[in-house]
Amino acid sequence: MSVETTPLVGIEAIRAAALTLEGVATRTPLVPFGPPAERRLLKAESLQPIGAFKIRGAYVAVASLTADALARGVVTYSSGNHAQGVARAAQLLGAPAVVVMPSDSPAIKRERVAADGAEIVIVGTSSDERQVVAERLAEERGLTIIPPYDDDRIIAGQGTVGLEIVESVPDVAAVLVPIGGGGLASGVAAAVLALAPGARVIGVEPELAADARDSLAAGRIIRWRAEDVSRTIADGTRTQALGRRTFAHLAALLDSIVTVTEAEIAAAVRLAAEESRLVVEPSGALSVAGLAFRSAEAGLVGLDGPIVAVISGGNVAPERYLELPLAPVPPRD
Repeated sequence: MSVETTPLVGIEAIRAAALTLEGVATRTPLVPFGPPAERRLLKAESLQPIGAFKIRGAYVAVASLTADALARGVVTYSSGNHAQGVARAAQLLGAPAVVVMPSDSPAIKRERVAADGAEIVIVGTSSDERQVVAERLAEERGLTIIPPYDDDRIIAGQGTVGLEIVESVPDVAAVLVPIGGGGLASGVAAAVLALAPGARVIGVEPELAADARDSLAAGRIIRWRAEDVSRTIADGTRTQALGRRTFAHLAALLDSIVTVTEAEIAAAVRLAAEESRLVVEPSGALSVAGLAFRSAEAGLVGLDGPIVAVISGGNVAPERYLELPLAPVPPRD
């Protein structure tokens, strides 16, 4: 693999993305989590119009297209939340949209994509297969591909989450971010470290889909098999590998990555509901799991300042809660 030499996304691109998103994305609140004295906060991206942060990057990318490209339409590949982001962005901007989704994507996400008028193409569970099919459709129909994470426009849009965090709590000591393809963590890290260079930025992955952890440890992109990443309940993180751009950002900017168990993810969904009154999907609860159960490993103990966990989404059907493990909450850090 050749060395990535393109400059990382900077704070000016993120500020420009924030202007593009005015009136489209919600400036989501920081919700207290646990005792107030601990100053632990959840960035509730579950309260976005589509129930997840993905509207940010998707809209910035689609809005960058020419009028001719918008008229021809867009295509993307996603397990759910990016699919919703592109479908909504295309609807708002008057562009046809095609979304390639895996057969194991949650029904609630497929229904919401369809509700925004996008055409859905269902394929197998492999993220590689989704991308191949989307690329073929783009060539056949003249559509523009809107990648789910490995694109600087996407990273800049997701970076507005970090911009809002530092604007709200300038003394932020640490931010925990879920990692799937790495677009959210890349953007948040770029924004936070530009504005609060002393803060720690920690990625959180499921143990059963820890390709980003392995990639940073190896110093190169490590690809996991589809059947392996499909084991986690955190369906939004079943990406098999980071992209070149997200790997470059995470390798340069993240302090560390911690992994959490399936039981800890399920417990974090429950804790977010009980302590912060938030409906959170398993992927969105990764950061809560890291905060609750991996504080020492993440280097959070003894930090002086607020600690923020990014809730990436809340698109979970009520019946899905019945499928989550009901074991006692593991001991917290």
